Parts: sequence; structure tokens; C-alpha cells
Amino acid sequence: METNDSRSNSDYAEETLTFDQVGELSGDVLLEFGAPWCGHCQAANSAITEVVAEHPRLRHIKIYDGKGKRLGRGFRVKLWPTLILLRDGKEVDRLVRPLRAAEVRELMSKSS
Repeated sequence: METNDSRSNSDYAEETLTFDQVGELSGDVLLEFGAPWCGHCQAANSAITEVVAEHPRLRHIKIYDGKGKRLGRGFRVKLWPTLILLRDGKEVDRLVRPLRAAEVRELMSKSS
């Protein structure tokens, strides 16, 4: 999966990682499941972007989720956006439908 210099991709990418590949990711990674047309995702975007910018070493991967997408189902994602904080491929915590940067900061406070 391509990422830009800030280690974040600005658009939701079609699923390119398998559940097993996610398990092999090292360090802290923020998975964001959603869709570009989703109103909840659009509402949360500025709060997520603001906090991700405060963590330059964090890898942020936005994944286009939907019916039949295996990675989202593997993480039992039901609502968008769902943020899942991983450390060395294992889930540390998650946040569903954040609206404020403070909520995302609280999630990120669990990163190393």
C-alpha cells in the first residue's frame, strides 16, 4: 500500500492488506475503516487528520470498507469510521465515529 511522506494516505484505499499481513505490521499503526461518501467519515476527517499530524511516526492507513470486505469483517467493523490502533500487528484499542480531536487524542495516548 502506498503512503505519502507523512506516512498517511489521504484517500480510502481498496483493501490491499490481508488480516495476516496486518498482523505482521511493526510499530504503531492506525487503521481507519470507512468510505469517502460516508457522512460520518467526512465529519470525523478533520479531527482525525489533526491528531495524526501530531504523530509523525505513526503509519495511518485508510481502508475503503463495505459489504464483503474481508479485512473490515475480520476486525468486526460495523460502523464508520472505525479507528483501530495497532501495536506490532495487535489491536491496542479502537474508536468508533469520533467527532472531536480530543477523542482521537485519547485513543492515541495508548500508542507507544
